[in-house]
Amino acid sequence: MNYSILISLFCLLIIASYLFDMVARKTKFPSVILLILSGMALKVLAKSFNYEIPEPFMKEILPSLGNIGLILIVLEGALELKITSKKKNLIIRSLLAALMILIFTSLAIAYGFYLFSDYKVPFLICVQHSVPFGVISSAVAIPSVRALKKSKKEFIIYESTFSDIWGIILFNFIVSNDSIQLKAFGQLGMDIFLVFIASLVVTYLLLQLIARISHHVKFFLILSILILTFLIGKYYHLSTLIIIFFFGLFLKNAQRIVPEKIKRYVPIEKAEEDLQQFFVLTAESAFLIRTFFFLFFGFSIDLERITHLDAYLYGGVILLIISAVRGIYLGFTQPRKLMPEFFISPRGLISILLFLQFYEHLSARNQLDFLLVKENTLLIVILGSMLMMMIGVVRSETYSTKNNKAPQD
Repeated sequence: MNYSILISLFCLLIIASYLFDMVARKTKFPSVILLILSGMALKVLAKSFNYEIPEPFMKEILPSLGNIGLILIVLEGALELKITSKKKNLIIRSLLAALMILIFTSLAIAYGFYLFSDYKVPFLICVQHSVPFGVISSAVAIPSVRALKKSKKEFIIYESTFSDIWGIILFNFIVSNDSIQLKAFGQLGMDIFLVFIASLVVTYLLLQLIARISHHVKFFLILSILILTFLIGKYYHLSTLIIIFFFGLFLKNAQRIVPEKIKRYVPIEKAEEDLQQFFVLTAESAFLIRTFFFLFFGFSIDLERITHLDAYLYGGVILLIISAVRGIYLGFTQPRKLMPEFFISPRGLISILLFLQFYEHLSARNQLDFLLVKENTLLIVILGSMLMMMIGVVRSETYSTKNNKAPQD
């Protein structure tokens, strides 16, 4: 293929993604769905010209784009959050909601897989299978709730980000242990403690770097170090996404959370001068990576399997379980704040990444016979959860409009 045509195509896709975002803001229809459908349409078009991207290439490019996108989106979300003493309850609530809903949803779906396999697939593998379906995608949730009331928006940002982090921790924990014993929990606690210490060290070093660099190009250097840190941690099955989140949160809130005695050792003022530029760069980079990730995901879908009714059946059951667990938990813990939070729990980028990782895990162990559902079921769950999110956002805005109307004489 002519490279000029290829570059032109990439430019057109970025323009299309921007237009999809504008449509999403007006209609509340998730732009991610349009990106996935565009990828599927491109696959049909490519086949009509007898052009195909090799499957091994797709299996490599998706995780690479996804990991970078996850880092940028979590960082973007963290750079938006302000920590105050009044938000202590909000943070604790979202932290617990992300953890408990993830655990209960994953166990419920895992038990469904266990029954479906007629008890032939080990329950631990069923749990590994279910975690990708239990994680809320911050990559989809965060861009979709910008118009919500501030407290609700912040709850969704915190919850979806914590869900990503908890999901990676839980998945790595289950995949790394052939049996769950007390010793394994001790190792997990040690890993989290090490990551927390690493977060403090990396954040301090990056702040010093920001303050000392005089070169006009420095933010991509910071992003490169963060991505490298994440990938090193991923290699050792450590949840270094915590470092990314902690760095963004600290950068946004350093003046409020750092004691006065320590401020003289940390170049906070210099870092805050560049904060807005760094946020813009992160947001635009996240937009670019997210665009191509979901386009490639749509392109990778086996279109023949989309017509299989079993994918819709399994996907529908998984969506029911997701909704039931979320509704019960939110109903018990915050009944007055059930809407629109109940609807906003989309699956997306992180689910795809963990599913691909699970596939590689089974493949490496020659256990692909234990694979109970495939990408088509994951696609149904992703699309269904996004449509539910759209309903929640539209209902929330309609309710706000009604309540904000001025009284008529």
